[in-house]
Amino acid sequence: MAAETLQQRVEARLAQAAPGTRFGLVVAADDGHELIAIAPDARFIPASNTKMFTTAAAFANLPAMDQPDTTGGAAVGLDGNDVRLIGNGDARLSSAADCTIDCLAVLADAVAARTRRVNDVIGDDTAFPDQRWSPGMSWNNIPSSDGTGISALTIDDNRISLTVTPASVGSAPTFQLSQPYYTVLNQAVTVATGKTDLTVDRMPADRTLRLFGTIAADAKPESIGLGIDDPAHYAAWRLKALLEVRGVKVRGSVRSVHRPLAFADDPEKRGNAPPTRPAAGEVLAKLTPPPLTQDMTTINKVSQNLHAELTLRRVGLLRGTGSIEDGQQAVQALLASAGVPRTGFDFSDGSGMSTYNRVAPRSAVKFLRWVAAQPWGATWRATLPIAGYDGTLKSRFQGSTLQGRLFAKTGTLNATRALSGYMIAKSGRTLTFSMFANDEPSGTSARETMDAALEMVASEN
Repeated sequence: MAAETLQQRVEARLAQAAPGTRFGLVVAADDGHELIAIAPDARFIPASNTKMFTTAAAFANLPAMDQPDTTGGAAVGLDGNDVRLIGNGDARLSSAADCTIDCLAVLADAVAARTRRVNDVIGDDTAFPDQRWSPGMSWNNIPSSDGTGISALTIDDNRISLTVTPASVGSAPTFQLSQPYYTVLNQAVTVATGKTDLTVDRMPADRTLRLFGTIAADAKPESIGLGIDDPAHYAAWRLKALLEVRGVKVRGSVRSVHRPLAFADDPEKRGNAPPTRPAAGEVLAKLTPPPLTQDMTTINKVSQNLHAELTLRRVGLLRGTGSIEDGQQAVQALLASAGVPRTGFDFSDGSGMSTYNRVAPRSAVKFLRWVAAQPWGATWRATLPIAGYDGTLKSRFQGSTLQGRLFAKTGTLNATRALSGYMIAKSGRTLTFSMFANDEPSGTSARETMDAALEMVASEN
């Protein structure tokens, strides 16, 4: 009887996962020869592997990525007696008390230096069309910090936190918001023993949230991340607070202005007509955030959804209107340059939260090999998590032959896992791989099986 091939042994290892799990795997040698090809052209939900394509499109298209970001920073201006806070796509604006870089306080200082009395404080995110959530994102993610609204005017990652602390048994726990932006209807209960199981529910565009469930009396405080549905309004709300601290009297209200999605925001419908963008007005001050390369590292290392979505829109603004569709056109052009067949992918967002996204393993490997040959390829690869050391791979492959020798983007979504990138085999050769697990049965995980299969390939090459 002939000895089993490596692919057969890998397939046998994958068969140990929960029944029903669907795998795709391609591993290519440094010369492009495929060592493993399991469902290579089948299409899988890639989850956060989507961020690989978004960040690569940024490196391929956005200028001066390693220089301070002179275009994306937020600005502030005066419209008569109103203050207008203007977003330009920056993902890192901060209102933290200890902020030292890219700080909303700098813009508040500029207003306070000009006037001591204003009417309305307006958050303006019209730099991008109003597409706060991408097609195919599950609606139940909207209240969470992973599903926060996408806006050209972003601050503090468009998140706040709710910290819940147990009280006496039978009574409601206490809670504290990091910012009092929401009203909390507290229906949770402190229990003597058992599992802490808290849930926050909120309807879209509603600033009242309901806290319910249980927290054990001896439990540590529980922190729950909350998303913001109207980031431009929240940013203006934060600016109002900073102005008042500086002695500026705000006589009016906080409000936001948006640019409704239009026919011309789709490049296929726009055709050869030039894209229309809002005219830039005069400003009192404008921030210059750090280089975008730093943010690409954040996106890929920790899988930051909001920053990835803003990157897609920044790319789409170069030749379009900053719409999702304009960003996707740039990603499609990138993949065409890489020789990836159009049937090998479909994307509806820039982060991987959409269940509409699809990628074939062979197409992902072709893309990764092309990226490695680009002038910016090494810089892009350095943004990926390192097995056993950092990012979303910090706790994986520890103590294995791939610790410190695998550089890859992770992906996790409902019933979905992904891992794609580069690994150094036992021989010292660099292998390129893309692996997906879809349709994981509830309560199961294919992660251990995926890692074991990759270790097997690396040890035998």
